Amino acid sequence: MDLISTLIRLKIIPFLKKWYVFNIILGLADILAIAFAFQLAYKINYTESAFFFFLDGSLLFIFLGILPLWLFTLYLLKATEIPRTKRYRTLLREYMQSAIVIALILLVFYFIFQEYGISRRLLVEFTFLGFLFLFLVRMAEYKIFKIYRTRGYNYVNIVLIADETSIPFIERLRSYPEWGYRILLIFSNSGRLNEEYRNIYRILPDKLKEVLEELMEVDTIDEVLYIKDQVIPPEVRSTIRICEEFGVVFRLMTKDKAPRLTNAFITNVANERFLTFTNIPHNQFALAVKKSMDFSVSVILLIILFPIMLITGLLIWLTSKGPVIYKQARVGLRGRQFNLYKFRTMVINADEIKDELKPENEMDGPAFKIKDDPRITGVGKLLRRTGLDELPQLVNVLKGEMSLIGPRPPLKEETRNYKRWQLRRLSVKPGLSCFWQIKPDRNSIKFEKWMELDLAYIDNWSPRLDFIILFKTIKTVFTRSGV
Repeated sequence: MDLISTLIRLKIIPFLKKWYVFNIILGLADILAIAFAFQLAYKINYTESAFFFFLDGSLLFIFLGILPLWLFTLYLLKATEIPRTKRYRTLLREYMQSAIVIALILLVFYFIFQEYGISRRLLVEFTFLGFLFLFLVRMAEYKIFKIYRTRGYNYVNIVLIADETSIPFIERLRSYPEWGYRILLIFSNSGRLNEEYRNIYRILPDKLKEVLEELMEVDTIDEVLYIKDQVIPPEVRSTIRICEEFGVVFRLMTKDKAPRLTNAFITNVANERFLTFTNIPHNQFALAVKKSMDFSVSVILLIILFPIMLITGLLIWLTSKGPVIYKQARVGLRGRQFNLYKFRTMVINADEIKDELKPENEMDGPAFKIKDDPRITGVGKLLRRTGLDELPQLVNVLKGEMSLIGPRPPLKEETRNYKRWQLRRLSVKPGLSCFWQIKPDRNSIKFEKWMELDLAYIDNWSPRLDFIILFKTIKTVFTRSGV
């Protein structure tokens, strides 16, 4: 795996991951594995025919019918995911199950199309080779991501609520850095656990769990794991409430294989079963649709709008001093900071003048906005009226830092003044547009109402809602109803 280490060292793999290219590569790898299996089975059985199977219309029809079915079967079995801690035998079982399903489907295909002289042996060999190639491809991908996470990329920040029996679980996380779990803090009253890990992790007694709330306000926490042997219901309930308030995932280790809860679902972490509680979108298929829409729409818009963006950049360069693109540090998913891109609409020293203008702020709460901001340039006024200044943020979407639809990314100084319940808007990726952007006369909306709109979006999210907001945003831009 020296090649993979080199790719990581040269930041090629982080670059691909950051720009969503990995998602495309992984999907193409599965498609190519299935296509190669069909081609090989075809050549074994049809030595006298054309070299490629797709030159035979009936075989091409069968392949095009089976390909999406096989990919969809893999998705239903959750075999398309790159797991953090899944065992190899579990992956093997999932791919065998997909092969069995496809074998049954191919059996139906055989009886339907047997008058076309399709070989049963081809279908059997295709099933076996498809299973083999898909499994080998996934093993290679799994290995690449393990090395990738070992190097400190793609990690998950976790807090543990533990006791003495939790030591084997913690040791597993420490022994497998390729799983990508970073322990920020451990709450425990165990003397043995404290003795074992006090020089490695921050450890606080259980009675100081109110610190968890303060930590969530200032640090990036993705998940809280309750891994005690004896579950204390009041403790669990209070921790769930805190996590829900901040939009942080809470996992409770359980031995129950069939929990009767409507607000939780079963997941596996480090080969242990957990009940997972979350009040943010978690439907994997719907999230995959959202991610696909983000990537495809942003690419299409960047291509279509490139001439307009080029002219816009030229106008800014000709009419005022300073860079064409303005980069500003914003707060993204769970407090992670990133550089937001915009066409520069203000004078070059706008940030320095801002403090002088704060008494004229027309927004309540921590947000800052003035209707006739003196810092805005002549071209900047036009760009803001038309929304063209936001177009470079399509690059942020392409990089995976933002989504097309989601709460607007705030400044760090604004989040410091958030009330606790408002921090939950940071539990999803920020977006170009959301409910607030499509409201008529949005600048007259009070700050708390704006925050409530963002939380309503999170609580009611679906791909359909994203499409509605996207089309209403386009309408708002053309009618200027949100100005």
